[in-house]
Amino acid sequence: MEKKELELYIHIPFCVKKCDYCDFLSFAADEQTQKSYVAALQKELAFYGAKYKDRRITTIFIGGGTPSWLKEDYMQAIMETIYHYFSVEQDAEITIECNPGTITEHKFEVYRRIGINRLSIGLQSVHNEELKILGRIHTFEQFLKTYDMARKHGFTNINIDLMSSLPGQTPDIFCDSLHHVLQLKPEHISAYSLIIEKGTPFYELYKFDAVRQEAGMQTESLPTEEEEYQTTKMTQHILKEAGYHWYEVSNFAKPGYECRHNIGYWKRVDYLGVGLGASSLIDNVRYSNTRDLYTYLSECENIHDCYMQYPLTEGVTGSAVYSADGTHLLVPAVNLHAAAEQTTRNEQMEEFMFLGLRMRDGFYREEFTQAFGIPIEAVYGDALNHLQQEELLLKREGRIYLTDKGMDLNNYVVAQFML
Repeated sequence: MEKKELELYIHIPFCVKKCDYCDFLSFAADEQTQKSYVAALQKELAFYGAKYKDRRITTIFIGGGTPSWLKEDYMQAIMETIYHYFSVEQDAEITIECNPGTITEHKFEVYRRIGINRLSIGLQSVHNEELKILGRIHTFEQFLKTYDMARKHGFTNINIDLMSSLPGQTPDIFCDSLHHVLQLKPEHISAYSLIIEKGTPFYELYKFDAVRQEAGMQTESLPTEEEEYQTTKMTQHILKEAGYHWYEVSNFAKPGYECRHNIGYWKRVDYLGVGLGASSLIDNVRYSNTRDLYTYLSECENIHDCYMQYPLTEGVTGSAVYSADGTHLLVPAVNLHAAAEQTTRNEQMEEFMFLGLRMRDGFYREEFTQAFGIPIEAVYGDALNHLQQEELLLKREGRIYLTDKGMDLNNYVVAQFML
């Protein structure tokens, strides 16, 4: 019997400096803290390796933070622990996020030796003045040096991150960044819009402008809603002409270089998140690790299974365990978890639709039937017909996917699938 698929995410929360727009779990740390964290991470990996020995790892994604800031010896120790305790497929996609200014020749040598075969490099902009506004630690020139080093060391699958809707940015300025990047011929480009997140320096600077932008009003610093739309359509056109497949809302790839890890996430493949604040989805249970570093380090000294107790929820599926009085659901968890949530059948269906329709090619209706034992029309027939009449969705050859107009109105479309 073939082992069930499992994706693996490793969180490295350390950064040289937190960018002004970033709300991810990341912070600066001294070497002793990093050393202690890697040791704890190895213990967590060993625990889960035994727990999921009947699973095969198809993709590994090392994210952050800035994983490339970590010493190469520590990264090698992490990967060796994974190989020792997990069944990693020979052709597994193994990605690490890199920031220019944190990479050396030797790091790339080690990455290649330990099996990392995909790089995701955070450029964001080719304009140094924009990088300074964002609080990035690198210049465009440093990025070019990093990219050249990556190619020199044999990396043939590279993603470049670009960010649009920056303060003072016009559609033409963003497309200038895009054209510069296309000259480098990366295999994959992620083109994201800036989101003003609470708790960041950018929120304090631009929170009122963000409200105006969302309302379609004239803005002071951020691009208007119309300018955002122009940037999106120009990006799609330029990348299509350059031979990139638009396969997800914000992601473009040369044929065969789509990010397998992300596709697995959008298809709701089980994934295990390891490290501070990491999230997991295993057998329709959502887990999230503690976000407190001291708690994480101390709990990793004695990792063990436990239960988390929640008020009983209608629609829970699977092998549920209940409290003695029958009023609470006991969700199997680990002492590292801050939360463990057994998803209901309706939540699983909603998520299937939300994530599946982020992908340009959508999904096959048979996939819904296999997942839930019922035809999709029995649950979402009215919503599908309504969206088809509005020319936002198509049903062809057993596949359900959004039109270009539907992709532009993705938030409106997925709201129709709330149960």
